[in-house]
Amino acid sequence: MTRELYYWLLDIRQHWSVRQERQALRRPGCGVDYTRDRHTVQNIVSRLHPPRMRLQVSEIVAETPTSRTLRFRRLDGELPPFRPGQYVNLFVDVDGVPTSRPYSIASPPGQPFLEITVRDKPGGFVAPYLLHEIAVGDELESTGPAGHFYHEPLIDGDDLVFLAGGSGITPFMSIIRDAIQGERPLRMHLIYGCRTPADVIYGDELVLLAETNPNLVYTLVISEPPPDYGGLTGLLDAALIQSQVSDVEGKTFYLCGPNVMTDYCQAALQELGVPRHRIRRELYGPPADVTREPGWPARLPADTLFAVQVEGRRTIRALAGEPLLNALERYELVVPSVCRSGECSACRIRLLSGRVYMPPHTGLREADRAHNYIHACASYPLTDLVIRL
Repeated sequence: MTRELYYWLLDIRQHWSVRQERQALRRPGCGVDYTRDRHTVQNIVSRLHPPRMRLQVSEIVAETPTSRTLRFRRLDGELPPFRPGQYVNLFVDVDGVPTSRPYSIASPPGQPFLEITVRDKPGGFVAPYLLHEIAVGDELESTGPAGHFYHEPLIDGDDLVFLAGGSGITPFMSIIRDAIQGERPLRMHLIYGCRTPADVIYGDELVLLAETNPNLVYTLVISEPPPDYGGLTGLLDAALIQSQVSDVEGKTFYLCGPNVMTDYCQAALQELGVPRHRIRRELYGPPADVTREPGWPARLPADTLFAVQVEGRRTIRALAGEPLLNALERYELVVPSVCRSGECSACRIRLLSGRVYMPPHTGLREADRAHNYIHACASYPLTDLVIRL
């Protein structure tokens, strides 16, 4: 046997051995070795779950005097799949300050566009920019879809009650539109609370959808009605909720709106005996006034300034009543963020010294707590700090 033939036969034997190993890995329960296909897998994953997307404003629709819908098309690929009720985090640069805000997706999956609805906010920073500065043709960047506020059939059942307040209607629009377009067998009751009739977003569409779809009930509640208003008025308290849904047994309740409203509704549902696992709540950004949150130090004013030393960088000044993430962004110290509500942990940083306040809803993991990691978007300085980004 020649040397060349020997090595040729040896190559064949090694090839056969690798082939047998791969076939063994493909047996049920053994998984698959994707080493050779890793680039293909990465490409597929990045298409399904893009970390960033380039978006261009293709249309702007005025919804109310203080809100408008921005419709986007994606410039760097197709829009990824998402669950109705999820959000994207929109990145902007306002007056030289790079920042971001999460916005629920209002459009249903499967469309060639993506919609968010922005409502003006007194003292807001990003909302006025999106409402008054952004125009058709402008380009922005966002994260891919994220969040867990969506219908899970195996857990939530098919009898759903949506409690919305103000612009908290947006994730419900995606869920409702998707359910109706897909002819899903869901019973949906939307109870929508607004301050005045002029604040109602998607009002005409909701009335039409309820009139033409027996599986959707739409109840509008106005808290500050004009003198001639003839509809339902008041707050979304236990009595009103029970009067509309009657028996709460077997229903899953979804809450989205200002934190004050969802706190109020959650207490009302607990008063009615709704089990905790039947209440789904979307976190809605930082508290409007953190000094009113449980556990806030009674004698600490929100405008107290503290020094925050960023290890290896510089020292900045931060207000007690402002999320630490906002202060870092103002000094152009960008921290990755997605939800800005204390839930996703994308903005976690390490607290080396000092004390911070975090609202009770902050989703801090026990491992983070044990090793002094905090969520910058939901942490408020109580003393001078030293942190590591």
